[in-house]
Amino acid sequence: MQNQENQWWKKSIMYQIYPRSFQDSNGDGIGDLRGIINRIDYIASLGVDLIWLGPVYESPNDDNGYDISDYYKIHPEFGTMVDFDELLEKLHARGIKLIMDLVVNHSSDEHAWFEESRKSKDNPYRDYYYWRDGKNGGPPNNWTSFFEGSAWKYDEQTDQYYLHLFTTKQPDLNWENPVVREEIYKMMRFWLDKGVDGFRMDVISLISKRLEFEDSPVETLMHQVYNYFSNGPRIHEFLKEMNREVLSKYDIVTVGEGPGITKNVALDYIGKDRNELDMIFQLDLMFLDNGPSGKFDRRPVSMLEFKKLMTDWNNAIGDRGWNNIFLDNHDFPRMVSRFGNDGKYRIESAKLLLTYLLTMRGTPCIYQGSEIGMTNVKFTSEDDYRDVETINYFEQVRAEGKDLNHALDMVHTQGRDNVRTPIQWDNSQQGGFSEGQPWIKINPNYTGINVEAADKDKTSILHFFRKMTAFRKSNVVLQDGDYVDLYPDHEALYIFSREAGNEKVYVLLNFSDDDQVIPAELKLGDVLMSNYEDNDVLKLLPWECRVCS
Repeated sequence: MQNQENQWWKKSIMYQIYPRSFQDSNGDGIGDLRGIINRIDYIASLGVDLIWLGPVYESPNDDNGYDISDYYKIHPEFGTMVDFDELLEKLHARGIKLIMDLVVNHSSDEHAWFEESRKSKDNPYRDYYYWRDGKNGGPPNNWTSFFEGSAWKYDEQTDQYYLHLFTTKQPDLNWENPVVREEIYKMMRFWLDKGVDGFRMDVISLISKRLEFEDSPVETLMHQVYNYFSNGPRIHEFLKEMNREVLSKYDIVTVGEGPGITKNVALDYIGKDRNELDMIFQLDLMFLDNGPSGKFDRRPVSMLEFKKLMTDWNNAIGDRGWNNIFLDNHDFPRMVSRFGNDGKYRIESAKLLLTYLLTMRGTPCIYQGSEIGMTNVKFTSEDDYRDVETINYFEQVRAEGKDLNHALDMVHTQGRDNVRTPIQWDNSQQGGFSEGQPWIKINPNYTGINVEAADKDKTSILHFFRKMTAFRKSNVVLQDGDYVDLYPDHEALYIFSREAGNEKVYVLLNFSDDDQVIPAELKLGDVLMSNYEDNDVLKLLPWECRVCS
């Protein structure tokens, strides 16, 4: 972690690679490290300079690699440690840094620690996890897993339950145990000593538990996330220790994923004087359309809510910390399908959303495929889905006798497999992703939406993205300037300014399918960037974005 007055990561543009779906090099249908190496020229062409690489560790893949069985090994389906070292070296040679996923809220139940832990109550590894007696013939409490059902799993061998906030194969690690913490720090040093440039820390806000394990008066997931799972009593003690023992000794960046972190406590994690993390992925925006029961209990969200949330977060952090700006990742639907119009105005709205990411205050993070406007996928059969969260959801709906067609509609809009279909490289069979059968079906629209076609079309989303990354890098105001939402009450327009010293730019975004009148009092200079060739001084066309002096 650097002194926060000299942060290279504030000026970086992040790009997330989900290895399983990026590029397959050996025909087994699974993306791999060699596939990423083979696409380094493409990655470099985007103008990004910080890669977030999804988990490539050894794993049974119950949750696509977020259930780690050995933190020191590369899963054979992704390649070897030699491949990883080559990838890191070649990225660094291009001036591109790489951060790894750090998944330490939980391990796999096939990790050696857990296999020992479950053997007996007096096993030396028992205290590596949370084991508790049941209550009234059931689990220790009424906590709900993120992936449906109880957060506790009964184990006959010792007649106790273990805690798993995610799948039953992801038992939560006991951070109260100092030996566990030292094991984690040792593992972090291993990767950092290899030259990795930091970590994206998976659900890091959940590592400190409320050890009373009291019942929640409200048995809905979102209530429990904010009131019971996140921001536990020792969270900052643990993060400060991690920083002191490991992070502070390297020139790296840390990005914590923060379910349950609200704007009111954000600076406790990322404040300049805290010595904890550099940035967080705040998930309030990703949870904004979630009803009480979570993502598959969807509610409508207005533009006013969207703007207010982003502005409130910016104002809460101020100049005492730094935000990370994203609109999708491997856990959330494609941004053009969720926040744009993926039909008639797919191209325009994708360019607008990329413009937003690259002009907003904070470090932007772009998920693979967003640079060509990839969309959600609508598989018609349950059998085509691979995500454990979606599969569990279908099982729960069926068990409760609810409407499966409605469930499929929810998955079409909210499911994680929407963003996990393979990158669409060209219009050949399997979209140029693999010579074999992909681990999950490719989106049928790959024949029209793919990198090769976008590369040939100078008006494409891809070319626009490359121009925008260059524009951001050349513009100090967009990197460091203050942000002000100029029309917070407008229901379709999102107009904000960025200002640093004597320089100022205006960003105008029309989040609608209709023409919108530009406020007459707004005095604009030259158009610096736009997704339309001709700009009307009086109005914005549907999904038009404009950056002006």
